[in-house]
Amino acid sequence: MRQISPTQLAQRLQDPQQPAPLLLDVREPWEFQICHIDGSLPMPMASVPARVAELDRDGEIVVVCHHGGRSAQVCMFLEHQGFTRVINLAGGVAGWAAQVDPRMPQY
Repeated sequence: MRQISPTQLAQRLQDPQQPAPLLLDVREPWEFQICHIDGSLPMPMASVPARVAELDRDGEIVVVCHHGGRSAQVCMFLEHQGFTRVINLAGGVAGWAAQVDPRMPQY
């Protein structure tokens, strides 16, 4: 499974030469309300199997959760479903807050 660090993702999102990946946030709605990376699509982990058809199998997807555990599981699930361009955000939104956006609320 591919991983990307929060700082690598931030650089990638700021690069106008590269198309932005889909940021798939698999945390629960209450977690998403506290904080999220701008532009993220909320899709709680438990709903992913039922909603997988909403995702582009050929598109690049960075999966996000709180610390990187749930997102890693979703990455594995998506890979088993035939997705080839899934990337886990190492450290999740907690890592993003620590390394990229210290103003982001933490929980």
